[in-house]
Amino acid sequence: MKVALVQVASPDSESRGQRIDRVEAILRGIDGAELIILPELWSAGYFHFDEYQSLAETLTGPTVSMCSRVAAELGVYLHVGSIIEAGEDGRLSNTSILLGPDGRILHTYRKIHVFGYQSKEASLLTAGSSLPVVELPFGATAGITCYDLRFPGLWMELSTRGAEIVIVPAAWPAARREHWRLLTTARALEHQIFVIACNAAGSQEGVELGGHSRVVDPAGNVLAEAGAGESVLMVDIDPAQVKAVRTEFPVIGDRLAAYDALAV
Repeated sequence: MKVALVQVASPDSESRGQRIDRVEAILRGIDGAELIILPELWSAGYFHFDEYQSLAETLTGPTVSMCSRVAAELGVYLHVGSIIEAGEDGRLSNTSILLGPDGRILHTYRKIHVFGYQSKEASLLTAGSSLPVVELPFGATAGITCYDLRFPGLWMELSTRGAEIVIVPAAWPAARREHWRLLTTARALEHQIFVIACNAAGSQEGVELGGHSRVVDPAGNVLAEAGAGESVLMVDIDPAQVKAVRTEFPVIGDRLAAYDALAV
């Protein structure tokens, strides 16, 4: 299966509408991909905290609507990355969305671990409370978002629920790029899954984003990694590799069901 990771910048000088139009042109220029992935909060810009309220939208808002239209016209699976979702109760969430080749929503995930370090996300957004895994033709697929990479218990639960591919949209800063590399590799290796991690590029509100979107296979091999700037990274993956790796080296089968039951 051919995957395209669209590493987008969200410059302060560009409006959301301009960026949506620009990204639509990028998406339409991608040839041959079956699955396309965008970064975290690319249309709003992750670090544009003071505009979160005004940039919040619903699952039928401008970002998802454009992506839905493109997914249906191109006949591809398209991971929207994430949006600032305006809930009916007035609360905001960092919500990721996966669309099918007909443009319909197949999977949504509201970021569970909202980020507080040098960030206003934790004070502005409400944490999610569900961890869905969806069965797709290319394997059981889940999505988490950026900071979630740092929480091994979340990943343990994903693999327990059968996830074989985990999509990770992110706005990971360049200052912690080596953490990004380490964690994406470690999570793929320890849970024997594909980690498809699409990061943002460029600068927002004086923060340099890390780029270096990457795909890591279930054996911990980095299949491809982008550079720091805007780019489209095309990667071929074989979803059957998950079963092969897990059969040959049965780490998941050797795990205990509950480590907290061990004696002290």
